[in-house]
Order: sequence, then structure tokens, then C-alpha cells
Amino acid sequence: MCMASCGVNPFLKEWTGEGQFPPFSEIKVTDYLPAVKAGIDQQDAEVKAIIANGNDPTFANTVAAYENSGDILARTLGVLYNVSESDATDEIMAVLEEVTPLVTAHEDNIFMNHDFFLRVKAVYETSDSLDREEYMVAKKLYNNFIKNGIALDEAGQERFREINKRLALLSQKFGNNLLAENNAFKEAIGIPVSSYPVFMTTCEDRSRREAAFKAYSSRGNNGNENDNKAVLLEIMSLRTEKAKMLGYDCSADFILSDKMAGDHQTVDQFLDRIMRKAVAKAKEEIVDMQVFMDQDIQAGLLPAGSRIEPWDWWYYAEKVRKAQYALDEDVTKQYFQLDNVRNGVFKAAERLYGIHIDPAPGLPVYNPEVKVFKVTDSDGSLLSWFMTDYLPRSTKRGGAWMSNFREQYVDAQGNDVRPIVVNVCNFTQPGDSLGLLTIDEVETAFHEFGHALHGMLSKCRYKDVSGTNVARDFVETFSQINENWAFQPEILSTYAFHYDTGEVIPDSLVAKINNAAKFNQGFNTAELAAASILDMKWHELSSETEWDGFDVAAFEKSVCEEMGLIDEIIPRYRSTYFNHIFNSGYSAGYYSYLWAEVLDKDAFEYWQTKGLYNPKVASKFRKTFLERGGSEEPMTLYYEFRGAEPDPDALVRARGL
Repeated sequence: MCMASCGVNPFLKEWTGEGQFPPFSEIKVTDYLPAVKAGIDQQDAEVKAIIANGNDPTFANTVAAYENSGDILARTLGVLYNVSESDATDEIMAVLEEVTPLVTAHEDNIFMNHDFFLRVKAVYETSDSLDREEYMVAKKLYNNFIKNGIALDEAGQERFREINKRLALLSQKFGNNLLAENNAFKEAIGIPVSSYPVFMTTCEDRSRREAAFKAYSSRGNNGNENDNKAVLLEIMSLRTEKAKMLGYDCSADFILSDKMAGDHQTVDQFLDRIMRKAVAKAKEEIVDMQVFMDQDIQAGLLPAGSRIEPWDWWYYAEKVRKAQYALDEDVTKQYFQLDNVRNGVFKAAERLYGIHIDPAPGLPVYNPEVKVFKVTDSDGSLLSWFMTDYLPRSTKRGGAWMSNFREQYVDAQGNDVRPIVVNVCNFTQPGDSLGLLTIDEVETAFHEFGHALHGMLSKCRYKDVSGTNVARDFVETFSQINENWAFQPEILSTYAFHYDTGEVIPDSLVAKINNAAKFNQGFNTAELAAASILDMKWHELSSETEWDGFDVAAFEKSVCEEMGLIDEIIPRYRSTYFNHIFNSGYSAGYYSYLWAEVLDKDAFEYWQTKGLYNPKVASKFRKTFLERGGSEEPMTLYYEFRGAEPDPDALVRARGL
């Protein structure tokens, strides 16, 4: 990604180009490490100055001063972390291996500094003098000290440092191994991991589907150099040790202590109720699919006695969908060309929130496939810069996500620093380069842009609570609610054009898409809930667990049996490729997709009663949620918008369970 350049390290000077955009064309791989070291030195000096301040601790001279520290480090890591996820060359990953322990140690030095903690504690304990956003920032900073072992003795803190350093390296190793396994899957099966659902839906050769399923579901579990079993066991051993050091019975309760759910029992009860309904629905779906498999048996295509297996689900579910709803993915895809879908995502947001999104050609990017857009408000003021990176690469990890190259905040001079946001996806890349998307991929585009809106429309003063910096089990609310507009007829008419004729998607096909919205939800919900439960059960293990000789496969099997998962379905992510929980910050948090969906569906039902394009409701949603980030408690914001507590059955109704 780097071109040779001379002169000052680009991370060590102000970025003066349009929007203070990262000068990607100037950045060399060799710039990262010295910039990180310089950034650490800068922030160390800034923290020392906060501690040395002779005045009594105040929000301004302690908490706000810390919020405004670390410019160089934030600038450097904002680029490095994003590029390492989406363009992970060997050179970039080698840099990350050097940088990770340095940054981990630096963070430990800050949050184990007793003198700094005493100043923060003094501010937090005088919270009645703070406004609400200041209180939330002070509370978050105070809790960071508590969760990082500030109360431990010297020996305890030293062990805590060792654990944090090792965990950072292990998480990185888990991700690196998975990337290698994904590339091995592509080499063995002939398709990228991102194309797996489409392949499993369309491939008529059952033996090829079986081979693909087994290769996909065994990633990280092949006994080779990329095997993740030992990695994840060490991660869990260290996480449970950390939790015990801080007085928790398991790592789940340690992690959940500052989330909406609060403890693992609450999450377990929530997931169990959904799982039972999902499995019951999935059993009905199997009966429908077996009818079509029996037809293939009668036609001599399959041996007598064949039953639905995990590698058959997508294939026969598609047959059921065609029969029950006359909905054919091969037909719908012709109206969902990638560039048009992106335009539709933009049009929906423009209509709802009064913003404008325009191409911004000429700005530097980290990869030629990246597109840049300028997002402005109705009055023409800048809201954000936005990048899309939609296609799979061998150097990009699987999945889809939103991230920031720069957070929104107000700097020490009072300037509103606007964010730089990116959506990264792995949409199917067809050989003909038409870029035709499945219905699920269209929903993904809307989902990730919901996160992007949360980051782009932020109007907070402090980084720690701006944009998507909210509780993990709250953040998915805003991505998921944005999905609800993907297939609204008024929005479809702005982007769903036939790739060849340019014809707008016909009303009859729109009706079929929406009528089939609840189709196959037993499977979809069960695999999602199963992964969520598997995540929780890993993190409910206590520090007394005997890790030597721990059998990952046997544990996973027993968890699936206990939750009542049927043999025809596996968790959406099995342990050895569960990147969300072992490398991406969703540990004991994967349930948050379902948890947030309760809020999303309840809010959407309310929105529907007021009119889907009601400007007052859209404005209220923007001002209550999208602008305020984590500057208030989640349920306070929700009640402010909705005027009532969320109805837990909203998810069940929406999924048809």
C-alpha cells in the first residue's frame, strides 16, 4: 500500500490536505513503528503533566486533558489497525506484531498509574458538578482503571500486565491463523469464504457441498500450523484468570459488568427463550425441505433414505423458497448491482436524515478498490468523510464491519473534528464483474451503513463516548434498524435497477421479497443464537477449569446438545473460527446482535405507527441516538425516543417465531 517518500514521517506532522485525510500515498510500512513510539512518548508526557498539575483535580484539567491527549498515537493506530484488517500484507502484520506489545504496555502504564487514578477518582466522586456527557466520560475512564486492576497489589499488577500482553498477541495470532485458513479454503474449494453461502445455495453436486461444508466448518481445526485450538484455550485460560483476580467467578461477568445485560444469567435466560422458539421453527423447516429432497430421491439423484444434512440446508431451503414464495435469488440478484445498492443505501439515509452524500474523487486511499464520499448536512456543513471497501481480497479478513480512521470529537481549541468512517465488506465477486448481490448482502450493506451513520452523525465533545462508543449490547441497535429500509418499495425504486435493461424492480418481485422476509428464520435464528450461547459458555468457564487436555470439540458438542441444537444446524461460528469473540471485541458479547434486535424491532414498530418517512420521528431518532453516542445511559436514551420500555416479543414477531 506504500509508496516511497522522503521527508518527515507523515504521522508526525499535521495532515493539511482536504478534510485532514490520511496521506496514504506518503505512508510507508516503515513509518508505523517509529510513529507509534513517538506517540507513546507524547502521551506519556501528557499524562505526567496531568498528574503534576498542582491544582485540585477537575474535569477540565484531568479527564478532558486526558481525552485530548495522544494525537500522534491515535492518528497512527487509526490507520494501522484499519489497514491491518483490510489489507493485511506480511509486512503490515510484521509491524503489528512489534506494535501490539508496545501499545498494550502503554495502556497498562496509564491504567495502572495510581497517581493518575486518584485524580480521576476525585473527579468521578464529584459527579454532581458535571454535566451528563462529562459524567459518562468520567465514569468510563474510572471504570477503565478498575477493570485494569488498579486495586491490585504490585505483584498482581505485574501479572495483569503479563496477561494483557499475552492476550493481545494471542488474539492477533488467532486472526492471522484464520486469515490463512480462509485462503486455504479458497485454494481447496475454489471460492472465497465470502462466497460460501451462495455456493451452498446453488451447487447441485451434493458431494461438493459436503466437501465445502467440512472445509468451512473445520477452519482453524486441522492440526496444522494454523490450528486455533491451543490459541483459544490459552486465551480463555488468561481471561478467566483476569476475571478471578478482579473478584469475578467467570470472565463473562467481568466483561458484562458495564453492559446493558449486567451478568451472564440475564443473557442465558434471554438466549434460551429465543433458542427454544428457533429450534421448534427449524424442525418445521426441515419437514418442508425433506419433501424436495424426497423428490430428488425419487428422480434417482440421491440414494434412498437420504436425509437433510448441514450441507443441504441452504440448497433445499432455496427450493422451498422458490416454491412457497416464487422467489428466486438468481432473479432478485439481477436488480441488486453493487454500485446501485450503495446508492440506495445513501438515498435512504438522505431521505430520512436530510443529509447529502457525494463522491469525493482524488482523495488518497489505502487500496485502489476503496471509494471515498463526502457527507454533508442539510445546511452544507461537513459531517464526515466516508469510505467503502466492498470486495474480498486475500489480505482482508472475512466478514463485514464499520470502523473509524478518525473519531468525532471537539478538540482543546473548540474545533468540531469530524470523523473519517469506513465500511468494509466481502461481497461476492463474480467472474463477470457485474457485482450482483444476494438479498443477504443487500441487508449487510444497509446494516454496516447503520453503524456508519452512528459514527458520522455524532455530535459529542469527547472521543470516548462519541459515535459507536457505546455499550456492546447497544451498538447493534442502529445497524440493525437501518436494515428495515432496505426493501421498502420507496427505497427500492431508487436503486433496484436491472443490470442489463435498467428496468426498476417490479412491484410483484418487491412483494415476493417482503413476503419471504420471515422465511427460514428458524435456521437463521438458531445458528445465531447457538453461536451466542457457545460464546457465553466459553466465558462462563471458571478459573478452576482444567485447561491441560481440554477437548475443544467435546466441549462444543456438549454445549450444542445442552442448548438443544439439532444435528442439521451448526453454530454460525464454531470455536476455532469465531473471530468475533477471540479477536474482535465481542467476547461474551455475540448475544448483542439478538439483544439489540429487540430494541431495533420495537423501535421500528413504533416508527411504523408514525410513518416510515415521518421527518419528526427521523429527526428525533437522529438527535436522540445517532448524535449522542454514549453520552447517556442506553435505556435512558431508548425511553426518551420510544416513551416506553422495549417489548421483548418484538424480535419474535419480526422473525415469525
